[in-house]
Amino acid sequence: MKKVVLYGILVLAGCLFQASAALANRAEASIEGPTIVAKGSEVTLRITASHNANTGSHFTEWLRVTANKKEIARWDYSKDNRPEGAVFTREIKMTLTEDTDITAEASCNKHGSKGPAIHKVQVK
Repeated sequence: MKKVVLYGILVLAGCLFQASAALANRAEASIEGPTIVAKGSEVTLRITASHNANTGSHFTEWLRVTANKKEIARWDYSKDNRPEGAVFTREIKMTLTEDTDITAEASCNKHGSKGPAIHKVQVK
């Protein structure tokens, strides 16, 4: 009987461990900015990173932004240099002369990223 109970507890613990990985909050980024601009215009993009934790052991590890697949900004964090909150925003100013695909991605030090956010800006 004790073996059956112990086995049941181990199976339950294993299931909970698997479920916690599946339900883990991955860091996510979003982009706010214009979608159509005049050629040569300076645009301001607001990049917001969100994650459910910001402690010394669980935090957003990095946030990066690319324009047409070239990295234009990156912020790296550590347990001693964490972002100011679980949700934080950075601004980027850039001059656009061609249609531009902006991507932003944030990553949790434990669970990774939800994937990149994509924002397309058309230049007229």
